[in-house]
Amino acid sequence: MTTDTSKATLSQPIIELRHIDFSYPGDRKPVFSDLNLRLQKEKIGLLGDNGSGKTTMLQLMVGLLKPTKGEVYFHGRAMRAEKDFFRLRREVGMLFQHADDQLFCPSVIEDVAFGPLNLGRSKEEALEISIKTLHSVGLNGYEDRITHQLSGGEKRLVALATVLAMQPSVLLMDEPTNDLDHDARSRLLDILAGLDMAFILISHDWDFLARLCTGFYGLEHGHLHKSKSIKVHNHSHAHAMGGLGHHHSGSVMK
Repeated sequence: MTTDTSKATLSQPIIELRHIDFSYPGDRKPVFSDLNLRLQKEKIGLLGDNGSGKTTMLQLMVGLLKPTKGEVYFHGRAMRAEKDFFRLRREVGMLFQHADDQLFCPSVIEDVAFGPLNLGRSKEEALEISIKTLHSVGLNGYEDRITHQLSGGEKRLVALATVLAMQPSVLLMDEPTNDLDHDARSRLLDILAGLDMAFILISHDWDFLARLCTGFYGLEHGHLHKSKSIKVHNHSHAHAMGGLGHHHSGSVMK
């Protein structure tokens, strides 16, 4: 991913934001002013303070928000109408920050099968894809579970399954470790590490980011900056399992 649209690249970006301006209605201060981004087949960690526009940027990329100026491109084609973004969303999966925003069917299998059915799969194909996807995220036997009765971590993994069942080529993830205990977080880490696709990952979990991402960008005052270095640092802190070995990684934004 690069923020300089003037530089030639070896291959066409998957998604590109060109000269994006965006403001929320009634807000005088713009979220973005002349934002540029080119996403190729990379695994990117996106950083920034709360309110810096990280979630907004992902929503602009998939057409959930419309820029006040500039355009979104997908494989070199401008996304100008809802039908264009419908095509994009068939290939670009987005995992929302809150799993309840993504789950709306009574049962787990219905939630996971919803996407494949909307893509034109038969009921039999959608069922087969859904069962395999649930198996891949470690949720064997969850097919008939009532979605709203699941724990926060279980809902998060089901939400991921709904996205993966659509077999996307790009994944946009907004704080995916929210509500996850240690075991679920480790499972999610293994799942994402095994994916052969581009993704952008928003997270404040630095250990998680450091293990998955090949590049890091930060949003500050409406501008995107590349982090030149990732540093492992020593520090003192207290936690319940302090006797167990562990490490933390921190980014230095320059």
